[in-house]
Amino acid sequence: MNQDKPIREFDNEELTIDLAELFSVLWSKIYLIILVGLIAALAAFAGTKIFITPEYTSSTSMYMLTRSQSGGTITSSDLQTGTQLTQDYMEMVKSRSVLEQVISVLNLDMSTQELSSSVTTENKTNTRILTISVSNEDPELAQEIANTLRETVSVKIREIMEIDAVNTIEEANFPSAPSSPNVMRNTMLGGILGVLVTAGILVIIFLFDDTIKTPDDVEHYLGLNVLTSIPVTEGEEKGKKTKRRTTRRSAKRTRR
Repeated sequence: MNQDKPIREFDNEELTIDLAELFSVLWSKIYLIILVGLIAALAAFAGTKIFITPEYTSSTSMYMLTRSQSGGTITSSDLQTGTQLTQDYMEMVKSRSVLEQVISVLNLDMSTQELSSSVTTENKTNTRILTISVSNEDPELAQEIANTLRETVSVKIREIMEIDAVNTIEEANFPSAPSSPNVMRNTMLGGILGVLVTAGILVIIFLFDDTIKTPDDVEHYLGLNVLTSIPVTEGEEKGKKTKRRTTRRSAKRTRR
């Protein structure tokens, strides 16, 4: 038991040294990591602007209420029933008959499946308010489809269900700004992805790099004791290069 303790302490120390060296490698390449991140963010920004067509979303809301046949007053049972039936109305908005009528009225060049995929419905909890949203590349067309869809489904609901009235809360708005794509989000994701990929590549290179760089590496990887080491300074390197050039010139003159 006592013999294992020093080994564990050594392993922990070795792990700390490796992590410190890894951090040092990443820090030494921080300018490269930031540069790649900026390039990736710029590429994501340009790609979003050039290759992704913006879409605009227009929304309209309506309020529905059922009344009991026993009288003209609104009871708590009417309120609860209206809330439950709102889920049915949400499905009716995307019904084939409603969508076909909208396509016919606006003379749209699209199928019912394509129109259905551009329509979303929402009903806030414990309310009888139904919100219809339509997305399209043309903001004016998105507004027209939303209003026509609300009017069409209102008539359909009154015909099929026992609805006293379907009141419009909000007309479809004209979307002045695109709802998608999110340029800022895509740009940030591109920059973060570039930073992570660059850092990951540097980590992989560090983990698979088995070259001997320091006397400690000789002892660690080869199990040999280093007797001495000769440091090479920058001035000595330049001196060696100059000496080599002088020797080469002398050799050429001798040959001549």
